[in-house]
Amino acid sequence: MEEQVILVDENDTQIGTMAKMEAHEKALLHRAFSVFVFNKKGALLLQQRAAHKYHSPLLWTNTCCSHQRVGETNIEAGKRRLQEEMGFKTPLKEVFSFIYKAPFDNGLTEHELDHVLIGNYEEDPVINKEEVAAFKWMSLEAVQADIIENPDSYTAWFKIIFKESYKRLSNA
Repeated sequence: MEEQVILVDENDTQIGTMAKMEAHEKALLHRAFSVFVFNKKGALLLQQRAAHKYHSPLLWTNTCCSHQRVGETNIEAGKRRLQEEMGFKTPLKEVFSFIYKAPFDNGLTEHELDHVLIGNYEEDPVINKEEVAAFKWMSLEAVQADIIENPDSYTAWFKIIFKESYKRLSNA
């Protein structure tokens, strides 16, 4: 069975579920999360999405992101996906949420109420090559400068989070 996403209203109240691809085809608002992991130096762990991803392949983005499952808290979902994609566990805390809509060239649209989760970790990840092509640690200042210089190298949601919430991330 195809993965389901949780459809929500603008107040994050669940209004149903739908197959992930159908929700993206219809551009329906659904719940999601984005994890940002920092080290003690304040560097952010970025991942490059795997080449076979159905959208945004080989683009750089935050540490990991995905969709919550029915009955799963934002924190539980973030920890699950962090382990699945990056191969480690760390405590997470939710710092804010926002709604964004980003159409893609393949006809799909991300329309998400995205919960931003923050964690700390000191070692390099053991990436799942089915999900992640590469990783790197970068300071927020270097990421911000690189997004300006190379905007097509980053996912739509990551650029939106950075533009809208740079100060919140740097103070998290």
